Amino acid sequence: MSQIEVQVAVSGTGVPARRQFETWATAAVGDRLREWELCIRIVGTRESAELNERYRGRTGATNVLSFAADLPPVTGIPLLGDIVICLPLVGAEARAQAKPVIAHWAHLTVHGVLHLLGMDHEDPNDAEQMEAEEKRVLSHLGYPDPYTVTASATGNT
Repeated sequence: MSQIEVQVAVSGTGVPARRQFETWATAAVGDRLREWELCIRIVGTRESAELNERYRGRTGATNVLSFAADLPPVTGIPLLGDIVICLPLVGAEARAQAKPVIAHWAHLTVHGVLHLLGMDHEDPNDAEQMEAEEKRVLSHLGYPDPYTVTASATGNT
């Protein structure tokens, strides 16, 4: 059983329905866990930048941040953690990469959930494994490879 809370902390359009986030997150979790909970918070660039600087020491907004829960197993709460997605960057990046916005939402959600499950991309081997899992999950959901850059995204025609 899964449970997702979606918090929209910024005004704007184009935020997917909770059910879509649930579909994407469930696909990313797969059969790794039977029960889990997570919160997805949709923010603006200011909140994203503040969180990115505070928790990662990096300046500026970022597309997605993941905060894994650090609860002892004895609590019985199957909380994976929180994912923070920056609404303005989703649209801007999708346009720059010439991909459907909904596909980018799916990718960032899957990416964030995989981080909550312990995957990382800090070194090349880990990055390769994480990207392969992202591609597998997104393909299963009917989305294209998020790492393929189209000719229009590169300026080549």
